[in-house]
Amino acid sequence: MTHHAITVLGHDRPGIIAEATRILADLGMNLEDSTMTLLRGHFAMTLVGSGEVEAAAVEEALAPLTAAGDLTVSVREVPEEQVSARVGTSWVLTVHGGDRPGIVSTIVGQVAELGGNITDLTTRLAGELYLLVAEVDLPAGVDVESLRTALRAAGDDLGVGVSLHEVEADDL
Repeated sequence: MTHHAITVLGHDRPGIIAEATRILADLGMNLEDSTMTLLRGHFAMTLVGSGEVEAAAVEEALAPLTAAGDLTVSVREVPEEQVSARVGTSWVLTVHGGDRPGIVSTIVGQVAELGGNITDLTTRLAGELYLLVAEVDLPAGVDVESLRTALRAAGDDLGVGVSLHEVEADDL
């Protein structure tokens, strides 16, 4: 069994997901992880699939997606990794306020300093309003109140609001 990381990027149009996943299913690939979104009108998909097929064959099968010249596809073999059980806790971090450079790096830097791991991050810009929502895993024993204080201070320096809330078991 081989694992492949597959990316599809380019101008959005209806049917990209259906076409790409049909091709992968026809190759006998199982989709294990995926994320798909629109970024300023551009489609972005990253997925990890497994199957008994070489990366070159996957890329060749997906080539019709690129025929119009508005999409690019890349395929690369990735090693299978064992997902270890989390020892810490899951949190949702939100940031909102006026847009400016450095928001993401400053805020996630505070999380990283304490050994926190960003497991998902989405940002959106609507006019002048910037929104960041991130899922964060914090190691056991992290002083969450100190992190909140540091995040609020960083947010004040940036002129944005920051909040950090533990994910409830019902939310998972």
